[in-house]
Amino acid sequence: MADEKTPSYEQAREELTDVVRRLEAGGLTLEQSIELWERGEKLAAVCEEWLQGARVKLAAAMARKAEPSNEPGAPF
Repeated sequence: MADEKTPSYEQAREELTDVVRRLEAGGLTLEQSIELWERGEKLAAVCEEWLQGARVKLAAAMARKAEPSNEPGAPF
């Protein structure tokens, strides 16, 4: 997706759902099916990147919460 703006997770997921629906419906030429499949692979990769980024952020937040605070009276 070098020449396209990267979609949000929600946009990529919605389009991926549409791609799957169109592939499952059938009635496409082989070329159309391959193009849709390739688009679906790209969208799945975008979703995975977003999810991986969310995992990293969550892990960092959990690590910060687990660290003892140097502030007096801080609960964490």
